[in-house]
Amino acid sequence: MKKRAATGSLVGLALGDALGFPTEFNDVPSILAKCGPWRQMALPRPAIVTDDTQMTLALGRGLRTAMDRGVLAPLRMTGPVREEFIDWYRSPENNRAPGNTCLQACDLLTRGKPWQEASRIGSKGCGANMRVAPVGLVPGLSGEQRAGAAQLQSGLTHGHPTLAASDLTAHAVHLLAQGAEPAGLVGMLRSYAYENRQKYHAPWLGDLWARAADPSPEHFIARGWDDCLAALERLQEALRSPSPETDPCLATGAGWIAEEALATGLLCFLLFVDEPVTALRRAACTSGDSDSIACLTGAFAGAYLGDEVWPADWSERIEYRSDLLSLGALWDA
Repeated sequence: MKKRAATGSLVGLALGDALGFPTEFNDVPSILAKCGPWRQMALPRPAIVTDDTQMTLALGRGLRTAMDRGVLAPLRMTGPVREEFIDWYRSPENNRAPGNTCLQACDLLTRGKPWQEASRIGSKGCGANMRVAPVGLVPGLSGEQRAGAAQLQSGLTHGHPTLAASDLTAHAVHLLAQGAEPAGLVGMLRSYAYENRQKYHAPWLGDLWARAADPSPEHFIARGWDDCLAALERLQEALRSPSPETDPCLATGAGWIAEEALATGLLCFLLFVDEPVTALRRAACTSGDSDSIACLTGAFAGAYLGDEVWPADWSERIEYRSDLLSLGALWDA
C-alpha cells in the first residue's frame, strides 16, 4: 500500500460527505447561490457527516471484529457486520436523513431472520456503495474474499443485482491504494466487470438470487454487471471530452442509484487526480446525491494519494475523526 492509503481514503470519504451534506437535494444554481464559486467551497463548521460515514465506520468495525476471529469468511463476517448495522439503526446519532432501504432492511435485521429475508431485493440505491470502501482497504484479502465481502455487505440491505457495483467500488479503492495508474483505471474496471459478469458468489450470498424473478444465479448477477458496464461506458465517454465546469451528474448520472454513484464519484476524482480538494468540491457541487458522490470521490482520491493530501484544518475537525484514524492506522500498519 501507499503511504497511509487507508487513513487517506477514510478521511477523504468523511470530508467529501461533510462537504456534500449541505448541498444534497439542491440544484447547481442553488448551491452556487448558497456557497459561492464551487472551486472555493469551504468545509462547513462544524464538519458534520451523514449516514454515509456512519455506515462506513459500522462496516469497518464489523470487518475488524470478524478478522480478529480468523480468516474472513461469510459466516464469520455476517454476524459482526449485521450487529454493527443494527447498532447504527438504533443509535440516536442516526438522524442524518438515512435512506429508506437501509432503515427498512435494518429494521428487519433486528428480528433475527436470515439476512436474505431482510434484504430489499428491488433496491439499487447507492446506500451500499458509499460505505464499501473498507472492504477495498483491509489488507491481506484474496480477490474472492474482497468480492464476496463487498457483495455480502451490500446484500444485507440492498439486494438488487447491482450489488455488483459495491464489488466494483471496493475493487477500485483497492487498485488505487495499491498504486494503480488512474489513467488506466476505467479499463481495469471494465475488464473486471466482464470477467465477473456471470460469477455468483454463492458461499457469500446464499439463495439471495432466488428472491428475484431470475431463472438462475448467473442471470441474476449478470443484470447487475451489465448495469455497471453501461455506467462505465458513460464514464469513459465523459472522460474523452472532459468538461470540469459542467455538472458531472449530466454525464454519468445523479448518483441516487449504485452504479451512477460509482461512475460520478470516479468522474470527479479522474477530472482532478492531482487536486483532490478540487475533486471533492466538484463532487459536492452537483445536482444529484452530492454527499454520496463526494464521499466516494474522497475515498478514491485518499486511497491513491494518502492522508497527507487533505488540509490539516479540514481533517482535524471532521466528525468521528478518532474512529476514522483508528481504523486507518490498523489497516495501514
